[in-house]
Amino acid sequence: MRPLRHLWRGRAGDPAPSRMAYRMQRFWLTPVYRAAVRVGLPVFAVVLGVGLWFHDADNRQRLADLAAHLRDEVAGRPEFAVRLMAIDGASPVVAEAIREVAPVRLPASSFEIDLDAVRAAVAELDAVAAVDVRIRAGGILQVDVAERVPAVVWRGPGGIDLLDNGGRRVAALATRAARPDLPLIAGEGADAAVPEALALVAAAGPVADRLRGLVRVGERRWDVVLADAARGDQTILLPERGAVTALELVLALDAAQDLFARDLVSIDVRNIHRPTLRLRGQAVEELARIRSLEWGTPLPGGVGQ
Repeated sequence: MRPLRHLWRGRAGDPAPSRMAYRMQRFWLTPVYRAAVRVGLPVFAVVLGVGLWFHDADNRQRLADLAAHLRDEVAGRPEFAVRLMAIDGASPVVAEAIREVAPVRLPASSFEIDLDAVRAAVAELDAVAAVDVRIRAGGILQVDVAERVPAVVWRGPGGIDLLDNGGRRVAALATRAARPDLPLIAGEGADAAVPEALALVAAAGPVADRLRGLVRVGERRWDVVLADAARGDQTILLPERGAVTALELVLALDAAQDLFARDLVSIDVRNIHRPTLRLRGQAVEELARIRSLEWGTPLPGGVGQ
């Protein structure tokens, strides 16, 4: 039997691949190379073509015009139109103010309404504590509002204002008589101490019918003013610290000794360990007369005779 190599001698060449073909086949079996050829080259070609197309300013302008046209056509469709504004949680006055400050004019497309801008404009109103804005089905711009609740009337340097329980301004007030149901505070800096003022008003419950208001003194302490139709106002001077405790002490003295029934101008408890009473002029003369009678010494001018 003849060797096989004798059969190959008559052929055109060696059937084995060349060295270069062998290397290319081995290289093709590499995953990175195959991915680069199958994916990388097409992506590069597409990116190059798009980049060359966008390099032309006219092409960019045509694309921008097309996008704007498509957007206008979509925005102008009836199903995206907003025709009404609904406001919940606001009083009529606040609702009217919201309609005035909201930076939107209806009807308008939902694509043209800036909800963040509307929310920011409404939140700037003094009477608004929280606001939520959204577009409801049916073309309705929904505005949900939580109003600040007035807690006190403040007579300050700029006029009369309503404040909430945190001292934040709610609205201006024409006259004190417009809100007689709320306690009155006065003085510069009183708005920064509204929580303490409300605590004092609560502690003054036994004399609530006589309470005219609280006056902030030196932006550091309170005076409580009580009305007295027969003799005039009476003032309780409270300390900087422990004002509620001091007021409760004065009310306890009144309950035990009927303190406010006396002819007093003021009760000074700024030093809670040494309360001081200030009498009216007529009461001082009467006290002097009584003492002169007790001591047997006539007073100058015939007082006590």
